[in-house]
Amino acid sequence: MKIQNTERFTRLPDAFLFDTDNTLYPYDPAHAAAMRAVRQKVTTTFSIAEADFDKAFDEARRQVKNRLKHTASSHSRLLYLQRMLEIMGLGSQVLLALDFEQTYWRTFLSNAILFDGVKDVLDDIRLLGIPTAIVTDLTAQIQFRKVVYFGLDHYFDYIVTSEEAGHDKPHQSPFQIAIEKMRPKGDCIWMIGDNPVNDIQGAREKINAVTLQKIHSGTEGGTGVCAPDAIFGEFRELRALIACLAAEVPNGS
Repeated sequence: MKIQNTERFTRLPDAFLFDTDNTLYPYDPAHAAAMRAVRQKVTTTFSIAEADFDKAFDEARRQVKNRLKHTASSHSRLLYLQRMLEIMGLGSQVLLALDFEQTYWRTFLSNAILFDGVKDVLDDIRLLGIPTAIVTDLTAQIQFRKVVYFGLDHYFDYIVTSEEAGHDKPHQSPFQIAIEKMRPKGDCIWMIGDNPVNDIQGAREKINAVTLQKIHSGTEGGTGVCAPDAIFGEFRELRALIACLAAEVPNGS
């Protein structure tokens, strides 16, 4: 654990916020496996080259994101695949779009593995009686499915998706809704995430959160206005910090 602003870690927080994707588990391996499965299915179904799939899918994703901007639906694999089929000159093909989407998420989940120590940290927080919430982008259904798949549905008190909030992070809405749900006793909020802009800068600027960035392969520590108050690579480091602060105050209060 590299603490960069020691003055922000004088006590336990009144609430914890956690990002999901690439914070509780590594996103890239699951996404890569899911894309391979979809690519194989599409190229086999239509007898096209992988390069043609990649070109159509990338263009579909670009168009959807450009149209929907920073909203939950801008991440929709179903919309990407629907638009991909249209770009390929096949029309919307809703049944196929649904089938390809299910292939993506089924493969994604089967290749998604929690980082070591996640449940241990959450157990410690629960024993301390500190409220927790997930604050995550994307649509509610798939994020709920991830939480249940990981067996985390009983570890978190609340979840806020960008679909519910109407905006992706770093907009204020997801953070503020989470706080309204948790009703913490004070205003010391810790935000744990991987993205230096959405999680770190966003949480600091919107709710004055103490920010902790999860670093691992494929992520870089935030700098400047995106610099976190602390950086950690393993959840056991976060667990040790919480235990240290809990030991300093009777009853962890």
